[in-house]
Amino acid sequence: MLFRSRLVHGIGYIRGDYTDFINCTGAEMGGKLRIVSDLEFSNHWNDWIRDLPGSHFLQTREWATIKSSAGWTSKGFLWEDDRGKSVSAALVMERKVSLAGIAPVRILYVPRGPLLNWDVEKEWFPVLQNLVEYAQKMRALFIKIDPECITGRGVPVDIPEQGVTQNSRVIDYLKDNGWRYSQDQIQFRNTVWLDLSGTEEELLARFKQKTRYNVRLAARKGISIRTGTEADFPELFTMYAETSLRDGFVIRSRDYYDHVWRTFLQQDMGVPLIAEFNGQPIAGLFLVVFGGRAWYLYGMSRDLHREKMPTYLLQWEAIREAKKRGCTNYDLWGAPDRFDESEPMWGVYRFKEGLGGEVVRFIGAWDYPVNPGLYKTYTQWMPKIMNVLRRRGMQRTRQEVSV
Repeated sequence: MLFRSRLVHGIGYIRGDYTDFINCTGAEMGGKLRIVSDLEFSNHWNDWIRDLPGSHFLQTREWATIKSSAGWTSKGFLWEDDRGKSVSAALVMERKVSLAGIAPVRILYVPRGPLLNWDVEKEWFPVLQNLVEYAQKMRALFIKIDPECITGRGVPVDIPEQGVTQNSRVIDYLKDNGWRYSQDQIQFRNTVWLDLSGTEEELLARFKQKTRYNVRLAARKGISIRTGTEADFPELFTMYAETSLRDGFVIRSRDYYDHVWRTFLQQDMGVPLIAEFNGQPIAGLFLVVFGGRAWYLYGMSRDLHREKMPTYLLQWEAIREAKKRGCTNYDLWGAPDRFDESEPMWGVYRFKEGLGGEVVRFIGAWDYPVNPGLYKTYTQWMPKIMNVLRRRGMQRTRQEVSV
């Protein structure tokens, strides 16, 4: 199959160095390169990627819009076969960051991408080459990819590094061609997938016995589930902030989540679900739907009435909602890096395991440093900067909850 690559201009504006990249590519990119307008991006990008392998909400135009408010610009790469059919795609986000004593540097990130069939070398090989060439022409510090390239399914018997049963050629290629396993794993390396095929009765039967019991217990105890609206966002954020402080993880500002939830809800890609007892919200989750898949993106709960198991009934209603919307896969969004009780995510994983899901392990995030020396400095300083930002984030969350 012959490939030609098409660069799609998304959120942001064309710069001079970007035009230089276009002018000097061609044969080495595998074909003709063209840029489409922001309007075409808005109208067609999601349709182009919807049915691609690994199609993901983090590669949609909605995510590009959300991240634009945080200083990211986005461009889309689309690879087509000789019949004009899309076979691979990558939403590439760009942001400039400043390091002490160094001029701002450009970083590139492909969240949960590129989208392609990782079992077919002739598909991933040109895509990885093109992304490296683009990063070099843009004089980026590095480009990060974070694809759903599966290394195995189920809990590995030994350490995760010895559990690679799929796509070892991809990992070998990355290691041999200048890519580095990233110290900054932005997304979860592992997750739990739930197969939504079958009837509701069959899905419930796949739950572990204790999970089925807790779903029914919540209903008997008077827990009710309703679909939320934008009017519920303040309450959802308050519960999410309480959850973060209780469980010790850092969240972003109220405005950020309002923007995320509103963007997906307005495009009919998001569903807030709220668990109530006697009309009082006590737990919630935000479901994202795209391309026949659903994601448990955010979950929140209060200590109040936890003995009534509201989160179990919430997940059951999320599964029913995803199935009603035609989804065949439900991503429970996260599993431990190591599967033992010492992992902070162990309790959450056991909860997800009870829903009958399967652990899926990915290659994780990989960086290609265009400037290895400066990249080393960046990787040394960024953890320190992030620790400061996390402390500030926790302080901000405490203040927002207390208001």
